[in-house]
Amino acid sequence: MVFEPDRLPVPAPVIMIVEPYGGSIRQQNPNLPMVFWDDAALTRGDGIFETLLIREGRICNLERHGARFKASAALLGLPEPILADWEKATHMALEAWFSHPHAGEASCTWTLSRGRASTGLASGWLVVQPISAEKIRQREQGVSVMTSSRGYTVEDYLPGIDVATGEAKGKIPKNPAPWMTVGAKTLAYAANMAALRYANANGFDDVIFTDGERVLEGATSTVVSFKGDKLRTPTPGGDILPGTTQAALFEYASAKGWRCKARELSLDHLYGADSVWLVSSVRIATRVTKLDGQKLPKPNNEKEIRALINKALG
Repeated sequence: MVFEPDRLPVPAPVIMIVEPYGGSIRQQNPNLPMVFWDDAALTRGDGIFETLLIREGRICNLERHGARFKASAALLGLPEPILADWEKATHMALEAWFSHPHAGEASCTWTLSRGRASTGLASGWLVVQPISAEKIRQREQGVSVMTSSRGYTVEDYLPGIDVATGEAKGKIPKNPAPWMTVGAKTLAYAANMAALRYANANGFDDVIFTDGERVLEGATSTVVSFKGDKLRTPTPGGDILPGTTQAALFEYASAKGWRCKARELSLDHLYGADSVWLVSSVRIATRVTKLDGQKLPKPNNEKEIRALINKALG
């Protein structure tokens, strides 16, 4: 019989309800409903999330995810997450996850919603589940990417820029739309998912958003280029969400002698790089093999790059 690992029975998702204000943490049956009809996560997409990689039994990049989770909550005026509770719930979920004989690498998504309209109380939960075969394939084989404008612009002086990047980038006008925040990882991902569906329908695997010739980010990832010993990524802020995987990579790579810098990147920069990668928490790193139909080079040091990114995540 041919061994087909994709056909092994996989564990059911493990769901933990996390009380945002402290208190009980309890496991939820994945076959039973858990979110009320008037929860803002469903009715408004009003909430935040973080997706963490579970690898070799441990949570990767936990500190950065926790810091961004707290920053996102502050930007949206949500209750400050009690990170000790979220970490405890994650460890409880992993204990249940790894009790399954075929449990392996997984993703863990933390979700904090503004909660029910009828109570005014926030709601929170996390889910541990298998990583899809498609994400594994893209890690190994790379992706064909189209570029596209995002379809809207985000002013770089809006509230949240200082949280995301340390400083506001533009001159702040008298009325800077204070209800608009950037730098938060929110549940409002419908436009990103629509972009991915469009890309898939037109023969591409992924999207890199651009503003004219300026490179922004992937639909669910951060763009990183390699050329010689230089690593480059678009400067976060405004319409570019700071990436936790990219931050871990740059910190580790810098310590190993690579020259890492966030700067404004153009499409010409990507075409002229030794290699271009999309990095994110669960997919980790996938090489861009084609950009708008043009084949990009496969670097001679691809194994070294993959090892570098993997070690950066521990």
